Amino acid sequence: MAAPAAPVSKPAARSAVPFNILIVAQQGRLAAEAVLFAASLRRNAPDWKGRLIVAEPREAEAWQGTRTQLDDHSRALLTGYGAEVLPFTAQHFGRAYPYGNKIEALALLPPGQPFVFFDSDTLITGPLDQVGFDFNRPSASMRRSGSWPQPPLYGPGYTQIWRSLYDRFGLDFDSSLDAGQHDEHWERYLYFNAGWFFGADPAEFGRRFLDWSLAVRNDPGDALACQSLDPWLDQIVLPLVIHSLGGGRPGPELNGLDGAASCHYRNLSLLYARESDAAVALVEDLLRDPQIAPLFAADKAAQQLVTGGEGRSKVRPMFSDAANQSEQPIRQKLKREGFWFR
Repeated sequence: MAAPAAPVSKPAARSAVPFNILIVAQQGRLAAEAVLFAASLRRNAPDWKGRLIVAEPREAEAWQGTRTQLDDHSRALLTGYGAEVLPFTAQHFGRAYPYGNKIEALALLPPGQPFVFFDSDTLITGPLDQVGFDFNRPSASMRRSGSWPQPPLYGPGYTQIWRSLYDRFGLDFDSSLDAGQHDEHWERYLYFNAGWFFGADPAEFGRRFLDWSLAVRNDPGDALACQSLDPWLDQIVLPLVIHSLGGGRPGPELNGLDGAASCHYRNLSLLYARESDAAVALVEDLLRDPQIAPLFAADKAAQQLVTGGEGRSKVRPMFSDAANQSEQPIRQKLKREGFWFR
């Protein structure tokens, strides 16, 4: 089985200030995932005080022609769990780059109030209020692999590619490096997964995230000429924003994230392959709820892995050492065995 989750930070390290949470939801899979997030938050972090804001993209501008509005049942469940469903208009990304929702949705949050963003395919598995956030030092998830950049054989290399971005926005590149890693090794360079990130002021964070993402998308520059920006744009720009605001890699006080306080499972196949027994049990219990179960009635993965029991009986025994594997070989094995559903 997957290794036990890292221990959550001790209560003494808890954040000194309340904070708001932002997730994104729209019709379909994201709506069902958002309900699981809200239900798990209320169950496992009952002492958390703040606003849970669910950003719903309008069917306009960059999402024109796509059905995004939440169904009535999902909306009722979300509000029943205390969430505020707020609409926003995506003007720049939308259907062409759905990951841009998180960038544009930051404008919904109250300026000057600390925030944490989570991808909707996340569970809250423990006391989130006991995580030691320092909102003056923003950070993001390190549960990532060397997915970007992919330097061509004859260059430019990692250093030249990343330095070009820092120089472009007037940032100090050298202070972002992990000196414990070798030159041209991808972990030497500040790189996050955008599944969670936080900061002190969503207005300033969001402004930089949007402006710099548009700048990179519209004019990547020579060093990025051979690099794919889709789906990596948010993860390219996120470290620049965090570094510019005085943040960096998360310290041990944030171990509860991607650990005992939260689980970014991504999809049900990966949940059974690599996540903790507690996270698996939580999803199974939530999907037994007669209010939540209908949201997954047409979900083949949920019916086969959860309701049909194949997640526990077949997938989990295949991945006893998944905690020590990168995601790509896990995905490949799931596909070979017929347990990859999207």
